[in-house]
Amino acid sequence: MPQMIFVNLPVKDLETSRDFFAKLGYSFNPQFSDERTACLVISDTIFAMLLQEDRFKDFTKKDIADAASSTEVILALSADSREKVDELADAALANGGSPANEPQDLGFMYGRSFQDPDHHIWEVVWMDPSAVEG
Repeated sequence: MPQMIFVNLPVKDLETSRDFFAKLGYSFNPQFSDERTACLVISDTIFAMLLQEDRFKDFTKKDIADAASSTEVILALSADSREKVDELADAALANGGSPANEPQDLGFMYGRSFQDPDHHIWEVVWMDPSAVEG
């Protein structure tokens, strides 16, 4: 079985977060979702557990970082093409996301970033496969 990752993210309003990611074309696994948690399916092996802040606090003794004023993590997703990078970033910005950083175009690598409604930073990056061949 391939290794999987479940990124846990605190959210202020679960329905707002669900709606945002659904508009980006993602689905949710109902088996791991309830009224305070939504399991966002990014791929067969990548999931983001969107947890209302009160539920998120059940998993940590630390304070929850205020993503509007500090950055604890940047989530980076690969894309199959430059067009897919633009497609996802444009959809995020059109559906309640906000800009995070300027686009990066290095020729062989292209990326854009956005913030979700809770200000978590997401990067979407394409890299030319020939640039990584050894």
